[in-house]
Amino acid sequence: METPTVRRVTVIPGDGIGQEVMEQALLVMKHIELCYGHRFETQMALAGGSALDALGIPLPPQTLHLCKQGHAVLLGAVGGPKWETYPSELKPEKGILGLRKDLGLFANLRPARVYPMLINASSLKPEVLQGVNLLIVRELTGGIYFGQPRGISKTNGEEIGINTEVYRASEIDRIARVAFETARKRQKKVTSVDKANVLESSQLWRRVVTDVAKEFPDVSLNHMYVDNCAMQLIANPRQFDVIVTSNLFGDILSDEASMLTGSIGMLASASLGGQIGLFEPVHGSAPDIAGQDLANPIAMIASVAMMMQYSFGLRKEAEAIERAITSVLETGYRTPDLLEEGTQGIGTREMGSLIVQHLESAGDN
Repeated sequence: METPTVRRVTVIPGDGIGQEVMEQALLVMKHIELCYGHRFETQMALAGGSALDALGIPLPPQTLHLCKQGHAVLLGAVGGPKWETYPSELKPEKGILGLRKDLGLFANLRPARVYPMLINASSLKPEVLQGVNLLIVRELTGGIYFGQPRGISKTNGEEIGINTEVYRASEIDRIARVAFETARKRQKKVTSVDKANVLESSQLWRRVVTDVAKEFPDVSLNHMYVDNCAMQLIANPRQFDVIVTSNLFGDILSDEASMLTGSIGMLASASLGGQIGLFEPVHGSAPDIAGQDLANPIAMIASVAMMMQYSFGLRKEAEAIERAITSVLETGYRTPDLLEEGTQGIGTREMGSLIVQHLESAGDN
């Protein structure tokens, strides 16, 4: 009998609810192993606030080493009020920014799909949400989060804070190619979002994206200012297929798009570009509900599905996880963030258990 390929996954539970949702994600991985004959080798690591507490830095060298030795990284949410007063270089989020940079993860894919059975969970009208299935492709290692100069200093006795939006043409070119290549597998439509009427960095962005589009004649391209896009995501989200945008704009718009789905607890993401992909939920660490079995684990579990597809090429397994999620939601079970009249409230562990049960049933068929 052929020995299964060992796929090494570095697991960073993170802070707050990260540990709870990660436990459910790992149960799903274990059952994928059992149902499909794979072998996943997990190695635990610290980053973010938990690393600050244990080792005094947000991204320990040993964590980065483990990540580089593996095939993929699963990351829970990081940060929280506990570390808000720390200096900039010791913020929990600095560890994740550094991890993305060191692994060469320049493309963040954030899907926002409205499940039919959750259409009433959103604050928007059902007729606006019907059929929404979009993907935000966010540039991840450039822009204002990394540009220099930056910092807080004093001039004439007054403090000033400086952050600089910087984009090189090569950075824009490579993220645009990810967007167009992804759109080819979807509805063949790209919306590039910028602020070219005000920002020179956006003017370059628009020009480079337009040039890349010429190599993809089968994919349509339109440009949209970020303020208009924010409005259009609420007014008519069905118009979008693939949205490509900068680091800052992508961060904001993807959180807005999460509310189309009814809860930010539904959104997974994949960070790609290097040899090792990083997969994480879009939501934060939610320390106010940590340890109470209230967190929605679906985004973390859906991130495992994205890992199966993008890092390991296991499309069938990814689709099985997505079907299991859909099946559980169709039966009417909901975590508190999605609870509405006529549905049954359950906790983090039970939601994970039900998804595993549906995975087992699918494996038996």
